[in-house]
Amino acid sequence: MRFFFEISYNGTNYSGWQSQNNATGVQTVVEDALSKLLREEISIVGSGRTDTGVHCEQQFFHVDIQNEFDQEKLVLKLNSFLPKDIAIPSIHRVKDEAHARYDATERSYIYRITTKKNPFLEGLALHYFKALDIPRMNEAAALVIGKHDFESLSKVKTDVNNFMCDVKKAEWRQHDASLEFHITANRFLRGMVRATVGTLLDVGTGKTSLKEFQSILESRDRREAGANVPPHALYLVEVKYPESIFLK
Repeated sequence: MRFFFEISYNGTNYSGWQSQNNATGVQTVVEDALSKLLREEISIVGSGRTDTGVHCEQQFFHVDIQNEFDQEKLVLKLNSFLPKDIAIPSIHRVKDEAHARYDATERSYIYRITTKKNPFLEGLALHYFKALDIPRMNEAAALVIGKHDFESLSKVKTDVNNFMCDVKKAEWRQHDASLEFHITANRFLRGMVRATVGTLLDVGTGKTSLKEFQSILESRDRREAGANVPPHALYLVEVKYPESIFLK
């Protein structure tokens, strides 16, 4: 039987979703907890990878479990067993061929910035104090909407077959000292959101013009784009799937 587990986590203490040499990923922590609770070797498949330090409000992973279990009780046990910075909000029975990564239709991220020093947002948002032209940044953000090759906004060494992404939404929202960049796409490349935000901030400060931003997108050259912003202000906030894969 296959199940989708919903998961959220504070990424501060982890090397991202996937474990690396000499560093712990969220995936390993969850697999260890599930294996002990279910008394069988558990391997999970996530909807995607998050980089070191990136947070997650909603992600999913799938797992095959042979024995019957009470879903509500497992949620309670798992949350008491896992570290305080990882939570499992829900478990969903899905079709046996459902895949957490390949069946996802949309993923959404938010990058959070505060324009005033706020100790309560330390480690959770980027403190950025330069004056920004938000309308101009939104003009630039609109240029990434649609199907484009995002090689210029991706990590150089990445294991992908192509750099095409279909961006559904890309916009800045501001409320007082809070500034957020919202972006939704069918898929994301490694470092794509952080490179996009860094380059858009260059537009906001006047360092990069709209014409130059368009040229950066078309260049397919990462050296042309702006610097990656820090990971601690990035959040994976939503992953969507077709309703047809869930079993009631």
